[in-house]
Amino acid sequence: MREPDRNDPVRLTSLAHGGGCGCKIAPGVLSELLRGAPALPLPADLLVGREASDDAAVYRLNDRQAVVATTDFFMPIVDDPFDFGRIAATNALSDLYAMGATPLFALAIVGMPVNVLPPESIREILRGGEAICAEAGVPVAGGHSIDSVEPIYGLAAIGVVDPARLKRNAGARAGDVLVLGKPLGVGVYASAIKKGLLDAAGHGEFIAATTRLNKVGIELAALDGVHTMTDVTGFGLLGHLLEMCRASTVDARIDTGALPLLPQVRALLDSGCVTGASGRNWESYGDQVRMEPAVARYWQPLLTDPQTSGGLLVACAADAVDEVLACFHGQGFAEAAVVGSVQAVDGDVGVVVV
Repeated sequence: MREPDRNDPVRLTSLAHGGGCGCKIAPGVLSELLRGAPALPLPADLLVGREASDDAAVYRLNDRQAVVATTDFFMPIVDDPFDFGRIAATNALSDLYAMGATPLFALAIVGMPVNVLPPESIREILRGGEAICAEAGVPVAGGHSIDSVEPIYGLAAIGVVDPARLKRNAGARAGDVLVLGKPLGVGVYASAIKKGLLDAAGHGEFIAATTRLNKVGIELAALDGVHTMTDVTGFGLLGHLLEMCRASTVDARIDTGALPLLPQVRALLDSGCVTGASGRNWESYGDQVRMEPAVARYWQPLLTDPQTSGGLLVACAADAVDEVLACFHGQGFAEAAVVGSVQAVDGDVGVVVV
């Protein structure tokens, strides 16, 4: 087999076995890998560690300031290098916004097959990430790079938050309302891209969704009625909602009729555009979900669909819903909607889908 010519056009997605947040290790496998990890003494100022699968680590500096740190990276989900960089950076910064934090700076995480990808393609990936960081108002202050078999790009992102406004994935209360900020279906669209089935309009919808910064999280964190936030990424809506339920010791209910979807999702599902990660997600936590008999079968792959750079999921008091939706809509999240509710736990923690 001939060696790749660096001047040949290269489809980024052809160089990776998976793409975007669909690359994440399945939650069941991850739980097994972390089982038995030693419980080390933790400083009192480490407000958030790994105990509840939260979006970022948080370390208190003083009564008014805490550092929020996260890292996120993955393999290409699109073929355009600039868009790949933009999507990866948007996704990484989302973890800070989900905690209510304001980003301060970022460090680039870069792994590239330098003998396969032309230098201009790699430069465009970096430029895409820097463009999103500039939109967020933060510099890319450095980073680390390696020569790898598959292209990898992402960020380590550092932010700051007032501990009084810190939002975790714990704290949801019975009677709370669930609000989702972005439509579902990113993984379905990504599958369609790899199969060559997504048209120009769909591609535009995909890029618009995955490069929309979740800056609204800063505004939401200031609302007393917002009890919990997380962002929906590789484990799908059900996976991240279950993390919220476990951390809060509550149950939840999802109304499929209220869920916002990307416009072409149903047609693409009918064409077989389902990710492997969707099935792995269901295998990991499907026993904690009760799908009511009237729920159509296509909802299972949609509710477990890995969302690269997905929307914020908010649990808020019922009397705060209008204010929460006004925040979302005022910052351009027109599809944001009430999608379910939080209930008192009844036995094992779980989610009912109706």
